[in-house]
Amino acid sequence: MKDDAHTDAPRLTVIGTGYLGATHAICMAVLGFDVLGVDVDPAKIERLNSGEVPFFEPGLPELLAKALDSGRLRFSTSFAEAGEFGDVHFVCVGTPQQQGSDAADMRYVDSAVEELSRHLHRRALVVGKSTVPVGTAARLAEVVRRTAPAGADVELAWNPEFLREGYAVDDTLRPDRLVFGTESPWAEERLRAAFAPVIAQGTPVVVTDLPTAELVKVAANSFLATKISYINAMAEVCEATGADVTGLAEALAYDDRIGGRFLKPGLGFGGGCLPKDIRAFSHRAEELGVGQAVSFLREVDAINQRRRARTVDLVRELAGGELAGVRVTALGAAFKPNSDDIRDAPALDVARTLHQAGAVVTVIDPAATENARRAYPDLNYGTDVLTAAREADVVVLLTEWAEFREIEPDAMGAVVAHRRIVDGRHALDPAKWRAAGWEYRALGRP
Repeated sequence: MKDDAHTDAPRLTVIGTGYLGATHAICMAVLGFDVLGVDVDPAKIERLNSGEVPFFEPGLPELLAKALDSGRLRFSTSFAEAGEFGDVHFVCVGTPQQQGSDAADMRYVDSAVEELSRHLHRRALVVGKSTVPVGTAARLAEVVRRTAPAGADVELAWNPEFLREGYAVDDTLRPDRLVFGTESPWAEERLRAAFAPVIAQGTPVVVTDLPTAELVKVAANSFLATKISYINAMAEVCEATGADVTGLAEALAYDDRIGGRFLKPGLGFGGGCLPKDIRAFSHRAEELGVGQAVSFLREVDAINQRRRARTVDLVRELAGGELAGVRVTALGAAFKPNSDDIRDAPALDVARTLHQAGAVVTVIDPAATENARRAYPDLNYGTDVLTAAREADVVVLLTEWAEFREIEPDAMGAVVAHRRIVDGRHALDPAKWRAAGWEYRALGRP
């Protein structure tokens, strides 16, 4: 072990080097642990070993270079190597939504755990970090015991992740809490050792059983999704009454029982977590006979989807009631700023719907253009904001990147055909845009 880490520090493997896994592996190596990242995709492993992060995440490329230079981090496709190397194995593979169902697709988690277990010949701890349906951990604990050559000497624990894309480095190095779902004092001790530097800075640790640990992530995401959809439901009421949802949200935010975080009206949530997590949670609750308890999540999802259709309506209204041949500049493709993730991105959903209705759509995004182009090759893509906005009949802000917030209304006004803007994220100052002669519309605003 290297000199600045604890001599009894466990050696860590991270199975799966997607967004969660790569971030976890890199950050743990930077904290002083010896880490082996494992993935079945040789191209991904090659890129990581050569110092390239395969996705956009601020701060991570610099940490990858530092971790590789330290000699503490390397990547491999070999599960046998992982079994020999690791004392604590973190499983970080994806659980996407199943094709044609709301359920989580567990194929990747199951095969990762089975493949790893075959190579566990000594006492070790397997730790799930993936977001899974409650009950998965108990099932996988049985798989591990049955498959591992070391049998009952291998235990399973659950340690849910709470990463926010765009802030993943900070959320890994300085999380607001750690949750350890364990079945023995030994498993808890191993997890405490694997997070010693994080715990040493005063991070609260919640130790619980396996099902509770599995539920924490989906419960947290369900709460956040509900809060976002709540204020967007209020936006629908505001539109019908002439009230202004931004003033309403501001007044609610001063109530410390409610708070202002996630009380942000607009186009709603997307990405690879919130939408699929609340759907999988509803599906699992129904399987367990408690579907009624979380039936409100179906409405949370429906409110969120309606915001996309309503944004298209606003563009149509501004364009004079017809979209055919209307030139639209769409600012944003990623599901949120500081990310190149386009999974279930509201921005691209709106852009595609506008395109299907006959509009000529040009999309611009600081990080997600290449991902968007691969997924939606039929849209046009710009390289800079003012060129993309040339001769536009309507501009629509769909992802609240800082550089879009800072656009000068007059500078953009000089290149567009008509000064008409839909602010899908409540990110712009309406008074400033209207003063520059723009027709300004936003969800839930008169």
